Formats: sequence, structure tokens, C-alpha cells
Amino acid sequence: MNRAFNRKKDKSWMHTPEALAKHYIPYNAKFLGNTEVDQPKGTEIVKDAVRKLKFQRHIKKSEGQKTPKVELQISIYGVKILDPKTKDVQYNCQLHRISFCADDKTDKRIFTFICKDSESNKHLCYVFDSEKCAEEITLTIGQAFDLAYKKFLESGGKDVETRKQIGTLQKRIQELETENSELKKQLSDLEEQLMIAPVPPAGSISLKPQTSTDVFDMVPFSAVTPLVPIPASNGTPPPPPTTSPSDMSKDLFGAAPFDPFTCGQADFPPDIQSKLDEIQRQRWRGSKWD
Repeated sequence: MNRAFNRKKDKSWMHTPEALAKHYIPYNAKFLGNTEVDQPKGTEIVKDAVRKLKFQRHIKKSEGQKTPKVELQISIYGVKILDPKTKDVQYNCQLHRISFCADDKTDKRIFTFICKDSESNKHLCYVFDSEKCAEEITLTIGQAFDLAYKKFLESGGKDVETRKQIGTLQKRIQELETENSELKKQLSDLEEQLMIAPVPPAGSISLKPQTSTDVFDMVPFSAVTPLVPIPASNGTPPPPPTTSPSDMSKDLFGAAPFDPFTCGQADFPPDIQSKLDEIQRQRWRGSKWD
């Protein structure tokens, strides 16, 4: 499958099976990048990819960009490429998708592997720079292949299929988590907008400044200002006024108030006028007798 298996004839595997099956083997290296290739394997395919990425890295280096450092975690499940400081996974190359792995004989620092991308189904060649461990990393990936293949034969192929299903479910879970995070952010933005500009519920009555009323929801009486009908707070219109402004000078019985100092003789009713005349005659007689 790859050059690492041919290397096994001369050298034994580097690690115990338990280390790769139950844990992982970490390595530090510089990541030159990845590029698409036409074939899933081949020495010439890898050499072209290495030359391309070296040239790109040389241009970036002349612009002041350093080659990023990464941590590789190799196990029977695949090769993870992580940020060495934050431990964030940048790439997760499942082992059953890796089709070729080799180190460069002309440059002892360079090693590569080809992996089929799970989303685009394109073959990508990953290129790394390790000053001391290039060959050892290649052999470790080959040992992981050997152990995974043995486990595949023991399980009758079910283990690999189960691992594929788990990988698909993990990817779907990650997509749902991302979608959930976006929905939470949208909900938070809507709540902030509602707090800034609250919208009254449908059917509610907006409150407007109104004239103060008493405990019976009536406008206090003022002799200076005319009575103006104001709608009650419960929404029902007030009853029409029983008196017009022209009737304000009359009393409760509809009659004008009696004022003996301002009214003339013709203003009194006949019975009252006759009594007043009798009183005046008596007073006149009494004063005459005196």
C-alpha cells in the first residue's frame, strides 16, 4: 500500500501495538500545506506536490510569513493535525482514507501522505518538514496501517464500517452544533432589538397622557373651564351632557336663582308679589302710627 510497508523488511516497528490502538503517538513538525493531486498514490505524484508546496512556502517566507508548527497524533484511527498551543484540530485524516505515505529520499526532512477528503472526495497531498523524525513518522503511520488491517480481519470488516458510521455521525453533530450556535446568536440579536425598541402586543391600548380624574373616573368640576367630554379609561364613551352651556345659570330645578336685591317687581310671581305688597303696607302703617 505504501513505502512504509516495504521498509518493514529492514526495520522493526517503532511502537507497541497498545500505544497506537488505545492511545496515540505525538510528533511535532512544520506544516508546508496540502495540495490536490490527480492520483491516490505514486512517488512522482508526491514529488510534484512537494515541489509545488516548497515553492509556495518560499514565497510566503520572503513575505515574512513563518512556516506554521503543528502536532501530529498518529493512531490506528488516523492522523490528526493540531495546533500545538491551543490543541485545536485543523485536519482529521481518517486512516482508511489515507492511500499513500512516504518520506523524501532526496530531502531527509520531508515526509508526505495522500488522503481522500471526506467532503469533496478529492485526493490531497499533505507535506511536512521534520528535521529529525521524518522517517520515524512514516514508519509510525505504516505501523498504524498494519494494526488497523489486522483488526479489520479479526472483526470481519465490521469495525471499519462502524468507524465510518461514527465518523459520519460526528460530522453531522458538528454541523448541528454550528447551526445551533448561529440560531442562538440570531435569537440574542432579536432580544437586544426588542429591548431597545419594545413592540406592544397585538390588541393592546397605547397609553397617552390624559387629564387627571377622580376615584370615580370623572373629571373634576371646575367653574372656570367648560366641561369637555373625555373618554373613560375602560374604553366606553361617557354619557352626553344633560345641560348646555346656556343652562349653567339655572339651579337644579331648571329655575334661575332668586336674588331679591337685583330683581324688580315684575320679576316676581303674583303670589309672592302680593305678599311683598302686604308687608310693605304694614310697615308703612306701623311707621305712620309711630
